[in-house]
Amino acid sequence: MAEKEGGIVKKGHEEGLKMAISILEEFELPLGLLPLAEVIEVGFVRSTGYMWILQKKKVEHNFKMIGKLVSYNTEITVFVEKHRIKKVRGLKAKELMLWPPVSEITLDNPSTGKVHFKSLAGIQKTFPDKAFAAEQYG
Repeated sequence: MAEKEGGIVKKGHEEGLKMAISILEEFELPLGLLPLAEVIEVGFVRSTGYMWILQKKKVEHNFKMIGKLVSYNTEITVFVEKHRIKKVRGLKAKELMLWPPVSEITLDNPSTGKVHFKSLAGIQKTFPDKAFAAEQYG
């Protein structure tokens, strides 16, 4: 794939997860946005911000603080920039009975403590960034 050209790749759960978290940190995004399980590979192309994550199985995670169920596919691709993740593929959030795909995640800059989610269906939701802190796992 042309998008992956020049990318740094980490294989295996521990190395892949470490890299994904360090990218979230670098771009000032909540560290709990990616509750991954059994990571196969994480890659990142610094020049374009393209990041991909492969995991063995689909993960459904309930963000308890906001009562939101989110589905992470076996392949997730995004473009990362400061305070923003765009062109998201492989991520859906349950909204009533539907699972609209999430297309963009943004943080206010300067921070207001809010994270904004946009779906391809035109749905926009705002949540406290604390709901996506790494400590919310488990």
